[in-house]
Amino acid sequence: MVTRTALTAVAGLTSLALVGQSGAITPLEWGAGPLTVAALPRIVQTAHRGGAREVPENSMSGLVAAYERGTAQVLDLDTRMLRDGTMVVMHDATLNRTTYMGGPVDALDRRDWEGVRLRPKDGLPGGWRSERPPTLAEVLDRLGGRTVLMLEAKDPRSLPTLAAMIRSRGLTRSVLVNSNHPAVAWRAHRMGLVSQLWRSARQMRTDRPERWRSFVDVLDVDHEARDRDLVRAVRSGVPRVWAHTVVTPAQRDRALALGCDGIITDAPGRLARAGGQRAGGQRAGGQGAGGQGAAGPRGARP
Repeated sequence: MVTRTALTAVAGLTSLALVGQSGAITPLEWGAGPLTVAALPRIVQTAHRGGAREVPENSMSGLVAAYERGTAQVLDLDTRMLRDGTMVVMHDATLNRTTYMGGPVDALDRRDWEGVRLRPKDGLPGGWRSERPPTLAEVLDRLGGRTVLMLEAKDPRSLPTLAAMIRSRGLTRSVLVNSNHPAVAWRAHRMGLVSQLWRSARQMRTDRPERWRSFVDVLDVDHEARDRDLVRAVRSGVPRVWAHTVVTPAQRDRALALGCDGIITDAPGRLARAGGQRAGGQRAGGQGAGGQGAAGPRGARP
């Protein structure tokens, strides 16, 4: 049962209107085809939830702002499935933390979703109005192909639906499908998707990432892991290894120095302005770190 927790707070608030949301937008960069994972630069910066320290997380306005600022080559977002099968953009299993409502996300249907309004976090730079959290279809139609998107599948059961949505838009090489579960990454690979697997620092102590190199395109590792665990991931044979969730130049530079060829950050603008180390270390066998690919509690990807 979904409960409204602050009806008066949302009175008068208007969803942020975005140009072109009335219909699907053909990405300007497509030409013969969309921007793909294989076209990414050797060192990649990803805006985690759009850059959650700089924009409202998992919001359309935040994702569009992150894209237009150009401080990240990949935009990360989280996906969940409503009770009627609609895919929406939301990190938590409940609405409580990021919206003016409460209750489980999967208790809603598409019509209910129209009434949900995001609550921008206090302290974000700039001015942000409340808006409805987007559906995944809206994000794919607005940004798919213009930039590489990283979708964390919070509901593994939704994988067939995700695959169908990505295929129908011609984005199978432009969208990363992420999970913490190797079995889900394997299923995504078998479906012809670009698979990504994230691991916590605790998991990395016993992981053997070389076992995943045949079906994982991007390994997403905790920057708080031990040096030797990060190096083992870099040398695993997985084409790309990116470190999460980085917020300072020192954290970024350590991950790159140990051989990671990308970072996932809540503060892409801050890191871009800070400059600093831009080159990764060396892969096992002397190859460069740029292979071609087909802040929360410790132990969880924030």
